[in-house]
Amino acid sequence: MALVFVNRFYWPATPATGQLLTDLASHMAAQGWSVTVITSTPTGHPLPAFECHEGVSIVRTHGLCGTRRGLVAKAVAFSTFALAATVQLWRHTRRGDVVVALTDPPLIGVLAQWVARTRGARLVHWVHDIYPEIAVALSRSRLPDALRPWRNAAWRGADHCVTLGQDMADVLRSAGVSPSRLSVIPNWAPVGVSALPRNAPERLALRREWNLEDQFVVGYSGNLGRVHDLDPIVAAAALLKDDPTIAFVFVGDGPQHAALRDRVQSAKLDNVRFRPTQPRDRLSASLGIADLHLVTLRPGCERFVFPSKLYGIAAAGRPVLFVGPPDCEIARQVAASGIGAAVDGSRVADIAAEIRRFAASPPLVAQSGAAAIRFAEQTGANKALAQWHSLLAPLARS
Repeated sequence: MALVFVNRFYWPATPATGQLLTDLASHMAAQGWSVTVITSTPTGHPLPAFECHEGVSIVRTHGLCGTRRGLVAKAVAFSTFALAATVQLWRHTRRGDVVVALTDPPLIGVLAQWVARTRGARLVHWVHDIYPEIAVALSRSRLPDALRPWRNAAWRGADHCVTLGQDMADVLRSAGVSPSRLSVIPNWAPVGVSALPRNAPERLALRREWNLEDQFVVGYSGNLGRVHDLDPIVAAAALLKDDPTIAFVFVGDGPQHAALRDRVQSAKLDNVRFRPTQPRDRLSASLGIADLHLVTLRPGCERFVFPSKLYGIAAAGRPVLFVGPPDCEIARQVAASGIGAAVDGSRVADIAAEIRRFAASPPLVAQSGAAAIRFAEQTGANKALAQWHSLLAPLARS
């Protein structure tokens, strides 16, 4: 049984889709599958064009496929990778194989459908981000909608589609995807992330290294992408800037990073720090330094993406403050599971008040953290990987 995945990021790249795909591909290889991943060569990090890692054959394309900023640069990066990846997909796909196309770059599944159809392979769309709807929501232009019919046809023509939540699944159903060909498999925390005790040496050492001792730390970890509403966080930090016991830490990079730093500097917010993306083997400690984690979504994007950072935070045993539309799926999950609180992003004073409430109540932090661990146990990698195996095995045999 042979699997071919295509996604712009894979090991050793750190973006969320790359880490999740690494877990899934390695798991399927360990189950005896022949697994190939077609991915990019990260800018500034020369890697072999072909190599094997944990039983997975990795095929890396060359071109402008790094994490470039700016719409034009992104478009070039997406296009060059999509074309190069399609060539490699054609070369490495055989009749009876199962092709799994992710959504980075957007709409790579349209090209993957053509390859799968002409090669006699099965096709699964693993839908992490729903484009062009996200582009429309962020740009307020209807021009990207011209791509929607092609995307919908690719979804309907696939053997199966997998989304991350029910809100996203509703979008696919509305596009005409048959319920019998649609599954919801939530993402999971990166394998290896675990809850550290508050006195764990690695946690305390990192807090010392980052000058966060004796403070209540509000953390944001992960991609600073355009779908994440970060302005309310800066505004809340401004309301709390005179409280020396509360510090904000952004860990990661992304399209909003430079502008976010500029806003913080302009407002002279000494209570906000920035740290680079942390390697995977340091995730438990970097997630563990925060007493409360932030997850955000920009209004209008909530049906088209589900922030995977929720699962890593939960596995680290930390409470969550979701900032975004109050009626979306992730807000409901946070409230129902007891792992934290949800606040409308337009209510900055309420965001600051929730942070103060957690900072003033160690029992509340402990209670929410314990609920987060229970949530992680219910939604962990083992469950999700088993669901993926159950989905892919019949496709390979049919």
